[in-house]
Amino acid sequence: MSEEKIEVIAYSGYRGEQIPTVIMLHDKKIEVVGILSMWIEESPEERTKKRFFKVKGSDETIYKIFYDENVMEWFYRAEARGG
Repeated sequence: MSEEKIEVIAYSGYRGEQIPTVIMLHDKKIEVVGILSMWIEESPEERTKKRFFKVKGSDETIYKIFYDENVMEWFYRAEARGG
């Protein structure tokens, strides 16, 4: 699994959560056409909080991205291929 910093255009919901609407990945603009799931991962030991999103892009690809609240940046998590 590898992580890559990306640029995301997000909508700020009524409670202030960032909801991704556009992903900029490898100089390609991808509209988010659906949010398939979202969850929060926290590590009290490391004092980290990440908001994860599994989204469907306008290119029909499924992306797993997250917002790291400590560094206030978005990342793309590439999943390992295979069984």
